[in-house]
Amino acid sequence: MTLATPEAVPTPRRTAAGVCATARIAAAARGGTSTLPVLDGDGPFELRRLHSRGTEARVCVVGAMSAPLGGDRLRIEADAQEGAALHLTTAAATLALRGPTPEHATYDVRLTVGGRAQLHWLPKPLICAAGSNLRQTCTVGLSPTARLVLREEQILGRKGEPPGHLTTRLTVRREGRTVLDQQSAYGPGAPGWDGPAVLADHRAVGQLLVVAPEFEEHSPDARLLGGDPGAGRCIVTPLAAAPALLVTAVAPDGLRLRRLLDAAQTASVPRGWALA
Repeated sequence: MTLATPEAVPTPRRTAAGVCATARIAAAARGGTSTLPVLDGDGPFELRRLHSRGTEARVCVVGAMSAPLGGDRLRIEADAQEGAALHLTTAAATLALRGPTPEHATYDVRLTVGGRAQLHWLPKPLICAAGSNLRQTCTVGLSPTARLVLREEQILGRKGEPPGHLTTRLTVRREGRTVLDQQSAYGPGAPGWDGPAVLADHRAVGQLLVVAPEFEEHSPDARLLGGDPGAGRCIVTPLAAAPALLVTAVAPDGLRLRRLLDAAQTASVPRGWALA
């Protein structure tokens, strides 16, 4: 096992082909709390321990350089081992920019949650600036007794500018069986992304996924949240193949998207889960 402090991470360097970097995080249950036997940052990923909350180990990912840019290959791997509780966030929004090469950038997140473990993946928003081209994936592997709260927010373009191109895919497997696999594409070159069937005039989109064994007994009902369609809407949908719910939201901007997801999170996450 590897333990790397932020001071031990080498200074990242960018080449003409882009940055290739991986951050690895693991939480283990030890003595009634959760420890971090693996905390290994690389390239633009500087990993900082936060004060634990109850039995939960908490980590913040801090950007050590501008990324992702065209040609970058970035990856985060996080593992909440059996009985552990892990909370992951980022210090600031992730800004995807045009890079020195015409190549697209990739940002892959892989989460694994063991038996009786829980993992919260709650990063700040992803902003796709004009001219950027990013392919983002999130792949989750769950045990049957695992708990997960996953939240993602994507903002298409900074204020007053057109969006970059974004392709995003979320795949969730529980006991090795796929329970959710969805892919979306937005921005220049994506067919119909700004039409009435997708985002229309909205430029912010997000989702909240909650997986909890408690939903085996009390499955949430599908419902629509948000009053004024012009201010954004979100829909809560239970998954048929797992004790889980998926909240999908669209809004004109990041602030109103966050308000919608905050309301859905408060209403949907079982009591007793620390998310702040």
